[in-house]
Amino acid sequence: MTPEARHKYQEIPVQFTADGTPMAVRYENRIWMVDPDVHAAHWFTRDSWWETQRRAAVGSGDLVSIEHWQVQATLPTSDQELHTFTIRREPLATGWLLESVS
Repeated sequence: MTPEARHKYQEIPVQFTADGTPMAVRYENRIWMVDPDVHAAHWFTRDSWWETQRRAAVGSGDLVSIEHWQVQATLPTSDQELHTFTIRREPLATGWLLESVS
């Protein structure tokens, strides 16, 4: 991913269960509840550090691991179909970015 592409994602609040699984996502000013009965995919990718040209002091932490979740969620007060949310957290970031929703 290029540094320019990194800024195209929308930051969104995500709530997690005690075991670290997403349970709710705020998107378009509405709270979408993650369906606990549908498998949530969780994986990590590596940042292209050679493209971002970031430099860091020794001991700065993990600067390359990008965390991803893909979950199925719906509005709690509707009978709408589930939507697939793919979210990501950049290295050392505290917030989550919405990569896609379908």
